[in-house]
Amino acid sequence: MKKSVFVLMALLIGAALFMTSCQKKAPTQAAAPAQKVTLSISHIVNEQNSWHKASVFFKDQVEKASGGRIEVKIYPNSSVGTELDGINSIVSNAGDVDIIFTGESLGSVIPELTLLGVPYMISGYDHLKKVAEGPIGAGLEKLMIEKANMRVLGYYTRGPRDITANKPIRTVADLKGFNIRVPASPMHVAAWEALGAKTTPMAFAEVFTALQQHTIDGQENPLAMIQSGNFYEVQKYLCKSEHLISWVYIVINEAKFQSLPKDLQDIIVKAGKDMQAYENKLFLEDELTLEKFMTDHGMTVISDVDKASLASQMRVGLDPVIQKQYPAVWPLYQQVLQLK
Repeated sequence: MKKSVFVLMALLIGAALFMTSCQKKAPTQAAAPAQKVTLSISHIVNEQNSWHKASVFFKDQVEKASGGRIEVKIYPNSSVGTELDGINSIVSNAGDVDIIFTGESLGSVIPELTLLGVPYMISGYDHLKKVAEGPIGAGLEKLMIEKANMRVLGYYTRGPRDITANKPIRTVADLKGFNIRVPASPMHVAAWEALGAKTTPMAFAEVFTALQQHTIDGQENPLAMIQSGNFYEVQKYLCKSEHLISWVYIVINEAKFQSLPKDLQDIIVKAGKDMQAYENKLFLEDELTLEKFMTDHGMTVISDVDKASLASQMRVGLDPVIQKQYPAVWPLYQQVLQLK
């Protein structure tokens, strides 16, 4: 009898010890490591461009601040698609890319964003800041979340857009029949066709080959884009039309952003603001050296472009298009002009 009692007590003690052991191990088993988040950045420029350098800055800031919980992958040179591919991916929430840089090209999704492509609308960088950081800019950012699944993290100031060609462009007459590459935006098409030019929309990545093969006569872009596209190798003249001063938004997929915990959202938002400030510093430094770079590589600068005549003639084509195709843009356009 005593032997049976001892056996029973031993069994009970063993069971108790086993349960205690399980209870002690349970918290350790539940504490699984946090899953790493990957953010992909896709852009259209090369590794020497300030946009790419700012992307690397953002990557370093986010990965460090998150303690490695976020990994940022950068795809330059349209290596995973064009700007329009990136727009379509984010709008449809396809998940191909998470962060892109976009501006007036988004007008195909949100007509109001065509505002960023109006030539000779912004008079300078102080004026641009009033627009981008004021009520007009806030309204555009709200539309981007609601209609395009894009949250704005910041913006990059773009240098004035100039014309490159294999002949001097000074006047409206010089543009008659000139085949120029423009972004796929009705605003750009209307402006240049009003000058008598023939417009050919195409992706940025295709422009160099088109210039090289004389499929087009010229193109228009900021100095940084002219350099990153190597257009100085196939164009003789840099014509300082300075016909568009604008900005490009840094945007993240809103659904991806909302899927993240609050602390990681805060890290991304702060890094976006820091990224904007960092790129702006690089941009100002680059603008001082880029024109010299062009001349050092064989381009001739045409500084006496008749900007007033170009602006006046562009308005002939622009105003009807804005009023008829983009009625929501017209009042915004008038507000921008009043801020000068």
